[in-house]
Amino acid sequence: MLYPEDFEFDEGSDEAIRTNNQTKTMVNTLTNWLVEEQDTGASRRLHLHFLHTPVEILEGTGDGAGKVAGIRFERNELDGTGNVRGTGEIVEYPVQAVYRAIGYFGSELPEVGFDERRGVIPNEAGRVIDTEGKPVPGLYATGWIKRGPVGLIGHTKGDALETIGCLLEDRLDLPPAKHPEEDAIIALLQERGVEYTTWEGWLKLDAHELSLGASFTGGEDMPAVARERVKVVPREDMIGISRG
Repeated sequence: MLYPEDFEFDEGSDEAIRTNNQTKTMVNTLTNWLVEEQDTGASRRLHLHFLHTPVEILEGTGDGAGKVAGIRFERNELDGTGNVRGTGEIVEYPVQAVYRAIGYFGSELPEVGFDERRGVIPNEAGRVIDTEGKPVPGLYATGWIKRGPVGLIGHTKGDALETIGCLLEDRLDLPPAKHPEEDAIIALLQERGVEYTTWEGWLKLDAHELSLGASFTGGEDMPAVARERVKVVPREDMIGISRG
């Protein structure tokens, strides 16, 4: 289910739609769903709410004490710049479980500028800038440390392409590496005790996960059917398999 009040675009939104094909595609897909008949008669529905900031998870009472009973949100509105601001309007929805997927706030790095309000490294199109707004040679940012914990995988890919484009533009003017040998980065990681893997190691991990999926025997309340893969989650296990 989609809701018309979540699709009242402003000037900043229109600019983002005009200038970004991924944004345009997502907006077109969602607005097409919005105008289609949404009552399919299905026993279960997926409700998509936008412009909501979570405020509080509500706990049940009586027999439901200690369990999730609902979640409280503040409604947001677009501010014309591509961002949002709170309206003070509070809405609540009854829910039985909450899954957090809201990103994380960036951390400061030594000797690199940091925007403490937004949690990002100041940059222009991925080029890290100093306090005077000038690019720092050879230093680039991408992902959430570049623009904050927002967006989807499609945004992240486009964001990385922008940074890589800047790097390629700058490549002839970048300062030469002190240690240009191909294995210098490996030596540096080993010197600092950083646990790493290589492309060959990733292929080992990929093959291992695929084999786990092929031999998957199910579990509690799960049928014993083959799956494409079973993910290895603990980082130390991933490193051990890829480097084993």
